[in-house]
Amino acid sequence: MARMTRPLTNNEILKAKPQEKDFTLHDGDGVFLLIKTCGKKLWRYRYQRPNSSSRTNLSLGSYPALTLAVARQMRDQYMSLLAQGIDPQKQQEQVSEQRKSVTEDYAKDIWRSLEKDILPSIGEIPVQVLKARTIVEALEPIKARGALETVRRLVQRINEILIYAVNTGLIDANPASGVGMAFEKPKKQNMPTLRPEELPNLMRSLVMSNLYVPTRCLIEWQLLTLVRPSEAAGDRWAEIDLDAKLWTIPAERMKAKREHIVPLSSQALELLEVMKPISAHREHVFPSRNDPKKSMNSQTANAALKRIGYGGKLVAHGLRSIASTALNEYGFNPDVIEAALAHSDKNEVRKAYNRSTYLERRIELMN
Repeated sequence: MARMTRPLTNNEILKAKPQEKDFTLHDGDGVFLLIKTCGKKLWRYRYQRPNSSSRTNLSLGSYPALTLAVARQMRDQYMSLLAQGIDPQKQQEQVSEQRKSVTEDYAKDIWRSLEKDILPSIGEIPVQVLKARTIVEALEPIKARGALETVRRLVQRINEILIYAVNTGLIDANPASGVGMAFEKPKKQNMPTLRPEELPNLMRSLVMSNLYVPTRCLIEWQLLTLVRPSEAAGDRWAEIDLDAKLWTIPAERMKAKREHIVPLSSQALELLEVMKPISAHREHVFPSRNDPKKSMNSQTANAALKRIGYGGKLVAHGLRSIASTALNEYGFNPDVIEAALAHSDKNEVRKAYNRSTYLERRIELMN
């Protein structure tokens, strides 16, 4: 028979004194308090990783800043994740990376999604009385229109808000911890893109459209430089060396958090000449129409593609796929293409390959 662990009490924790060696007090279901020789008391959660026989410890926080009640709530949330096959430690790492990479535009996108789909139905409900069933009911209309990926993202955002509410003492438990299990998982879909031979039609559509000139130039710029939508929209004049024909994107604006150098083709330089009279006196190459002191939104290109008839056929990120497909079909070295796309390479040997050599070969590729 499995040994039952008697739950801890606040009194036991308060009375626990440091000893000659570190020791632990167990609360059950994986939660324990590590008492260090220096007197620190640290909460840990021990669990078995999904689809693995290995066990690991996850740091929860230190006592008394993190109370026994909150440690148990966090354990319950992590147990809910494990029931869905999600590794809590990996989710923590992903959330941490997301926080590092959150831009003002991305934060606005998140807020807009909440304003559109969630706040009208539950925005006025005090967090202390919010129930799981109420959250599920708020998400049902989104599920009904087939937007399962939107449901997944909203569940994640609602959980992050309510975890914050737990950690700041507003509520004792997160009512949304198991809400995700009420909905089927969205099927993974390929990002809409075009075949390279369809590119001339796209370019004609852009030229013939009545799009705002900087918006049209932004789409062309992304196609000519192979960068991601957010990297293109956030382009600054200070990052561009016209004499060297290079665009250096700083690490903090890159997905992989590494500086990325983009060789500029003659077409890309011509496009910058178009933008000079419009924005050379400003910080951003592609300034926002509403607030020129800021850059365009990373979703501007997507909205423009929909307006010219490419909704469901192509998204801005798909421009990279068009370029990648074409370059591979033209016979360029796959490693050079991956470097041009700023993809992370898990192979440490290839990652350490002479970057200047790649740059020379990428200049040829971009032209």
